[in-house]
Amino acid sequence: MKKNNNSNPPFEGKLAYNSNSQKIQKTKSIAKTDVLNQITSNGGEKSQLKKNIEKAKGKCIMDPSINREEQMDVDQVTCHFNCPFKDDIIMEILCRLPVRYLVQFKCVSKLWNALISDPYFVNKHLNHAKNDPHAPKLLLCEISLKDFTTSIYSCPLSSVRLVDKLQKLDPPSSPETITCCTYNGLVVISAFSQTIQQPIHMLWNPSTRESILLPQPEFPRQNFYRLGLGYDSTSGDYKILKIDINNPNEGSKVPGEILTLKSGSWRNIDKFPHGLITWASGFGSALALVNNAFHWICVSGDYYGVSRTFSLVSFSISNEVYSEIPLPEQLSCIKGNIDIGISEVKEMLCAYCTYVPQQQRTFKLWILKNYGGYESWNSLLSIVDHRLFRAIPKYWFADGDVLFWSSYFAAKPRYSFRTTSRGAIRLCDDNIRNGFVFTESLISPKSLI
Repeated sequence: MKKNNNSNPPFEGKLAYNSNSQKIQKTKSIAKTDVLNQITSNGGEKSQLKKNIEKAKGKCIMDPSINREEQMDVDQVTCHFNCPFKDDIIMEILCRLPVRYLVQFKCVSKLWNALISDPYFVNKHLNHAKNDPHAPKLLLCEISLKDFTTSIYSCPLSSVRLVDKLQKLDPPSSPETITCCTYNGLVVISAFSQTIQQPIHMLWNPSTRESILLPQPEFPRQNFYRLGLGYDSTSGDYKILKIDINNPNEGSKVPGEILTLKSGSWRNIDKFPHGLITWASGFGSALALVNNAFHWICVSGDYYGVSRTFSLVSFSISNEVYSEIPLPEQLSCIKGNIDIGISEVKEMLCAYCTYVPQQQRTFKLWILKNYGGYESWNSLLSIVDHRLFRAIPKYWFADGDVLFWSSYFAAKPRYSFRTTSRGAIRLCDDNIRNGFVFTESLISPKSLI
């Protein structure tokens, strides 16, 4: 655009002055009408998006660092360059972009800010990311053995086996922060401090850097607990489930708690089925969310003895009722020293264990392809490694390779990631205490309360 050397005219969402401004304004009017017609024709679910764009017409978010003549409304830029794309095409392009670019684009104009912030677009972007095989990322939590401070990193899963593109993130809290669980690009983190007796919990979107402080649980904190985050489609609300890992001597006296974000308060839930105690294993693992229910392992009988029996317990996120699911028959028959756990991989339930048959440490993994009984469990793989102490499956690559968080026997305990094809992967230090697979999203934690 050719600049006018005269004094700058008042800038109120108008195109900087040039000789063709009247023609451009006319084209803009036609284009904007077409944009709104496209939105209306795509169904009633976009009506709110139409209203937001109506409010933003002709507006521009000013950046004081840029010359006013060089700042134009987005619609005017589109018309000035005779862009052939209509609104639905522009939306399809935007929903394919990484979150970091969309956060920047929100500052271009009020129109784009309204579009990118709208719940319809946020959900469209998330759904596209969930179906993109290159979108998932790995969230890592590393703890320093010197001062016990934590560092949080992210890495695209498409390149994790190449060990590149590791990005350090800045959590919104103290240096002693751990990741607890993740869902739809949101992460629940716990922050510790020497000045407080109980950790504080926050809901954090690492992609947009937005966060909110979560209410403190109503009941005294146990030494260890697990959290799970999920979305209840029946109530349109996000829920966080907290299950304490009870002292075996207490049995199932201590119930769990659940937080619905819209209510802003924790409440007690019914006790476990009679005689079941949460199994204290899988440090850093979250409750597995599959088929709209949280899952974890419980024990009945002699907690420390060979006569104990493992059970897979589920808790419906909508109905808030307990159920039990049969474990793999092979797994149920294993006795003696065994470490057992449950996790979610690609929206499927995985059962795994590490045990020592004939003096050889062995890891076994089963996957529940159909939410049913014994016949639905399929044995996926078995690994023999005398150094392996524990392994938790995290991701299943398209070529069949499986990514694990693992810990090893050593003079200095090692915690890292490995795959079935290439063994250990050195992502940062050898003290990665947990890791979660997540998909970036535009969901604002503040919009959920």
